[in-house]
Amino acid sequence: MADDNKKDKKKSKKHKKKRHRDDDDDDEDLRKAKKKKLKKEKKKLKKKKQREEKEIDEKIVSSSAIEFYPKDLKQLQLEKNQVNVNVNGDNGADATAAAAAAAAAAAAAAKAKTTPKTITKEVAAPKEKANNITLLLFYQYVEPCWDDEQFQVALKFVTDQGNKYGLTGRMRVAKEGLNCTLTGSPDGIRNWCAALRKFDGGRSKVDKDTGEKITEFAKTEFKLTDDLPPKQRFPKLHAFEVVEIVNYGLAGSRAPEIAKYGGTHLEPEDYHNKMCEKDTVIIDVRNHYEANIGRFNPPEDGAKMIDPMMRKSTEFPIWLDKKETKDMLRGKQVLMYCTGGVRCERASALLKQKIETEDDTKSLGIKGVYQLQGGIDKYFKQFPSGGLWKGKNYVFDKRFAHAPPAVEAVDRTKKVLGDDEAAKVEKVVDGIPASAAEEVSGSCEACSKPWDMYRGKRRCPTCGVPSLICRECFEKDKSGLQKLGRDIRCDLCVAEDVKNKQQLREREEKEMREYENNYKQKLGDKYEPYMQRKHAITRKPKPNPERITRLFLKNMCAKQMDEAKLLEVLHPAKVTHIQWLTDRNTGCFYGSAFIEVKTAEDAGSVLALDGMTVLGRRMKVKYQKPDEKSIWPLPGTEIVST
Repeated sequence: MADDNKKDKKKSKKHKKKRHRDDDDDDEDLRKAKKKKLKKEKKKLKKKKQREEKEIDEKIVSSSAIEFYPKDLKQLQLEKNQVNVNVNGDNGADATAAAAAAAAAAAAAAKAKTTPKTITKEVAAPKEKANNITLLLFYQYVEPCWDDEQFQVALKFVTDQGNKYGLTGRMRVAKEGLNCTLTGSPDGIRNWCAALRKFDGGRSKVDKDTGEKITEFAKTEFKLTDDLPPKQRFPKLHAFEVVEIVNYGLAGSRAPEIAKYGGTHLEPEDYHNKMCEKDTVIIDVRNHYEANIGRFNPPEDGAKMIDPMMRKSTEFPIWLDKKETKDMLRGKQVLMYCTGGVRCERASALLKQKIETEDDTKSLGIKGVYQLQGGIDKYFKQFPSGGLWKGKNYVFDKRFAHAPPAVEAVDRTKKVLGDDEAAKVEKVVDGIPASAAEEVSGSCEACSKPWDMYRGKRRCPTCGVPSLICRECFEKDKSGLQKLGRDIRCDLCVAEDVKNKQQLREREEKEMREYENNYKQKLGDKYEPYMQRKHAITRKPKPNPERITRLFLKNMCAKQMDEAKLLEVLHPAKVTHIQWLTDRNTGCFYGSAFIEVKTAEDAGSVLALDGMTVLGRRMKVKYQKPDEKSIWPLPGTEIVST
């Protein structure tokens, strides 16, 4: 009996173990199934993320500022970037010591003209590239332009997103689009680009065929330069409200439609080949002081370079209308280029619009209008040794000017590691050695020494463009040994024999009057004065509950203000009458006037200018309802052009 009980217990225990094993097997199967499902979901999410990233990055053109550095110099630069950040952080003392060690290692290597076998141990290698700065250049025109409400939505979005991702730099925000130069961390920049891709511009659109949402920035090309040192980061984020993202004086009704008239975009390789063709001209759409230190240098039997000799972009429409310009374009195919591509958009559209709408331009027989996609910036990414470029590229960020990346690498290697190592680094692209692009294009305005770096804040005393002054002359001026007088002018002022500001202003005003008169004749009743960049900001009209259309303006510049300038300042408000107030004794205008505008909304727009600095004076504006007994508007105060 006892034996039977023992057998039963053993049997029961065996069954229990089996049940546990079965339960464990079931649990194991469930765990495996769950794990498999989770793995499958993760894989699916990963693929989705990769697909989204691929879509986002499709129009991102990126490169590294130190891509062509030799390995040891690249390591030193990354460590230096790390040190620069740490100096401003908690480990300042350690970082200073590390910086000294890095500098000593570099100096020793340069002196011995050999590459150090190992990097000094005192300098810890950065764990990641998070401390390096990424520079973003991009622009985007939007057509049709945003209205007031959409503009405010766009302005708020780009500013908020910029602050969210810790970006700094400049954003030109207009109803016609964006033009930005920004700095930030690599992830911050890319996340901001991704957010902008999805932004609908304050006006949702849906593709009729696919039903998918269409965004304003779906096809925007973002140009990124990674691995820049922290010192090249902009200090703050500034969003500027402007009329045009490039100030051509072609805003509003004057703006040629880019979608309709824009030039044919050529990728760098195609543009490079086009520069080698005969019966071709290349227009440098940049300012002359930019072209002075670097430009394309096509082969002798290829395209011919044209420098419009401009100090600012508003001169381009005037230059394009000149007879001598038209003679240079006759029977040619026209190429245009600029720093990042944005200036070519309106410039090429303006030329093509003239070809299609003006008989004298149509008769020139121009064979095509082309522009460099992505500008010089993208060309350098495609041709790192310079291609057909000669000199440096002037930029509007903390680099100020730079050579093609392979050329920069050779130059930097020479300075840090010596000539022997630089010779090893030199790369060849399309048979053109990097050293071939090193020739200095500009010269010092004071001593004529070859020079291509704009230093300090000095500007030409007659026209105000940056002065090209060499280090020695700059230091002599700074120490007082040899002051840079007013006779030291930019090469353009010297060539044009411009000796003072008044002479230049009178010439510019004369050219503008002639251009405006021709423009009026072409457009007739459709003519509108151009928007002045400083005053015709996309302003929000002030409330006007009483619907008053008469305003009082005072504290205007009595010497310079006239009808044309006032209409320009008040645009886009439609002014119908101006009563200039004059001194009773002398009969001279003393800076005040009454005006009548077409609508109450126009009056609100004018009132928004209250306190704005115009021609050096802070203009005051207020509503001034006419007295019931007085006659208003006064006879003889009508504005014919509106």
